[in-house]
Amino acid sequence: MQIAVLKERRAGESRVAASPDTVKKFIAAGAKVTVETGAGAGSSFNDSVFQDAGATIAPSAAAAAGSADMVFKIQKPMTAAEGLDEVSYLKSGSILMCSLGALTDKPLMQALATQGVTSFALELMPRISRAQAMDILSSQSNLAGYKAVVDAAATFGKAMPMMMTAAGTIAPARVLIFGAGVAGLQAIATAKRMGAVVYATDVRYATKEQVESLGGKFIVVDEEKMKAAQTAGGYAKEMDDDFKKKQADAVHAEVLKADIVITTALIPGRPAPKLVTAAMVAGMKNGSVIVDLAAEAGGNVEGTVKDQATVTANGVTILGYTNMSSRLGRDASSLFAKNILNFVTPMLEKDTGNLKINWDDELVKGTLVTKDGAIVHSGLAG
Repeated sequence: MQIAVLKERRAGESRVAASPDTVKKFIAAGAKVTVETGAGAGSSFNDSVFQDAGATIAPSAAAAAGSADMVFKIQKPMTAAEGLDEVSYLKSGSILMCSLGALTDKPLMQALATQGVTSFALELMPRISRAQAMDILSSQSNLAGYKAVVDAAATFGKAMPMMMTAAGTIAPARVLIFGAGVAGLQAIATAKRMGAVVYATDVRYATKEQVESLGGKFIVVDEEKMKAAQTAGGYAKEMDDDFKKKQADAVHAEVLKADIVITTALIPGRPAPKLVTAAMVAGMKNGSVIVDLAAEAGGNVEGTVKDQATVTANGVTILGYTNMSSRLGRDASSLFAKNILNFVTPMLEKDTGNLKINWDDELVKGTLVTKDGAIVHSGLAG
């Protein structure tokens, strides 16, 4: 089997969908790997390290993908309407694996189907125990939560931990985190390690124990509704207006007291819920910092501007980076590449490296979007 790894061309993307380690393992499994030249430059993997791992370097995306049976990318392919038609590089019958944004971009899914490409949307990986090592959302969110705190601390004009000095005592920073999923929990852990006092809120009551185990203080809004607010897949449900009002009232006072606010609330396939209003931001202290990790989906904060740091009239800085994990390109690439390796390895026959996909496998059915010229995912039916 021939694998191609393509360079990412979307603005702000530094990651690559392979690492020298995963290239070695695919080759050991009997596959051949071609990497487009410069694909790893943004994550400090130059062409030579891929060559040393056994990969062939191709001069272009078209050359890399032209004979490939399977293509790896981080982000979805660009289309002609975006100025570059990456879909056209993919041969009919080839397999594409990347974060497709499948539920929100049906035209691209139709283009892939028309091209004859079998595509897997890795962001749709089922949240079951067997899939944990293949879950790109978890691996990338983990890094995003860490980086959110680091960026906030770098922007915040005061110290994070309590400091007792001969000249006086410095109070610890007060951090409020919305959402206790993977990103939120990592943000809690990182902020605590840096010495901050941390509060957290989530619509799912089940996260209370996890927050408290990391040293955070959990804000309870409506216990009964929170206990019913988690889907079977582990995601947060969108809450009704009554709960949203109660949540806003409960956290308003905490927002006003916070030095740093980090928001992480996302709903798959839907715009991000607005959790921090303009009025809340206007009431925060001068010098406070907000990091909106939901910026790509419209943001949890009123006033977030995608990929910009915005300073409000009252001196609050809102960071709206849409690809936080990419700001840690080397580690993010290594984890993403390992997720792909863990997903693809069971599809390869031992010794020969030939592809043998079990189309009835739960993980395959959960991520498969296009096959045999059609869109086949249930979430895109109709």
